[in-house]
Amino acid sequence: MIRTLVAVAALLAAPSAFAQTFAIQAGRLITDAAKPARGPSTVIVEKGRIVRIDDGATAPAGATVVDLRGKTVLPGLIDVHVHLTMNAGEPWYQGLTTKYSEAYATTVGLRNALTTARAGFTTVRDLGGGTDASMAMRDAIAEGGFPGPRIQVSGPALSIIGGHGDMTAGLAPELRDAIDHSGAQFWVCTGAEECARAVRKLAAAGADAIKFHATGGVLDPGAMGLEQHFTDAEMKAICDTAHEMHRKCAAHAHGARGIEAAVRAGVDSIEHGTFADDTDIQLMKAKGTTFSATLMAFSGLNMYLGKGIFSPNSEVKARQTLDQWGKALGRAYKAGVKIALGTDAAVYPHGRNGEEIGLMVSKAGMTPRDALIAATKGGADLLGLAAETGTLETGKSADLIAVDGDPLTDPAAVLHVGYVMVAGKPIPMP
Repeated sequence: MIRTLVAVAALLAAPSAFAQTFAIQAGRLITDAAKPARGPSTVIVEKGRIVRIDDGATAPAGATVVDLRGKTVLPGLIDVHVHLTMNAGEPWYQGLTTKYSEAYATTVGLRNALTTARAGFTTVRDLGGGTDASMAMRDAIAEGGFPGPRIQVSGPALSIIGGHGDMTAGLAPELRDAIDHSGAQFWVCTGAEECARAVRKLAAAGADAIKFHATGGVLDPGAMGLEQHFTDAEMKAICDTAHEMHRKCAAHAHGARGIEAAVRAGVDSIEHGTFADDTDIQLMKAKGTTFSATLMAFSGLNMYLGKGIFSPNSEVKARQTLDQWGKALGRAYKAGVKIALGTDAAVYPHGRNGEEIGLMVSKAGMTPRDALIAATKGGADLLGLAAETGTLETGKSADLIAVDGDPLTDPAAVLHVGYVMVAGKPIPMP
């Protein structure tokens, strides 16, 4: 039913903006965060793509002129770790209530996707949400039915029994049995063969990426800690099968030995990486693994600690991780590990994703330029979208934003977004 409604909405959506020619006139243009900015320039967009970039303020006959001559125009930002179908500040048991049906979660996701786009993020990867809700949200936006960023989704993350993604952990036996018998927990797996089967099911359902919980997590109510959960063999089966299915693989990982095991298994990205030590960082550098440190998640923990939202076990784990805020990313940055911006949106309120860039600078010692590279090219590289987005070049998708100030020197500039275009379509701003 959800997919049928999505298809109808897409058919009814007016595609006129996509067919327009736009002349985006910038006072200052960053085509590539790794290169010097240009002066006054105009980005010409036709059928959703950049067809050329002119010096000065130009406009082809019949083009819609977007006058941004008082602003800096740059590539749209990319967040490789969000949870659009969830909201921050809700009790840990919220997902077990009738409020969080798949149908309702889809509407939450569409609303949060627009909020995220308005914050300057034109591409995101949703790493953990209901299969139907996540994919319906993604498809509704991709088909033009609703405004929002380009979205890749993983669906639910794979977990061990009782681990970070096991929704039955800590419940009464009758509730555990009811959920298990419903078949809703296919993402909880044991043994290499069963985990490989779960990956194939997610890929068959339409997941763009595979996520697994290599270690325990902060926000589950359990007491299994933050170290390694899946065995080495299980992690290798997950990564190998994901790659066989032409999917990137992401590992939620906090503890050092869990991080090491996931990297050795061939994971494409480490998410969080809170307690990554020198062994982990050297291995990530050698393997080409990307680090998505989600520093904004720690801001979310700070917001809600002690307010009855987290379980007692989560309160303890949160304080353990807050003591490490940004330290691992700082070491990884100095070592030359690949970095992509990820925030864990939904641990903090949606729309504040851009604050991650400032935290990369203040907490991890990155330069504003390198943080902006991680927020554009780093994400595009990780998601396999470097030929499509991450820079402003002829032939690429017209994913761009306009901000006040200079984000190459001031991370706070990205918090003042005045214009957003995704694939040649302007995002309605509040």
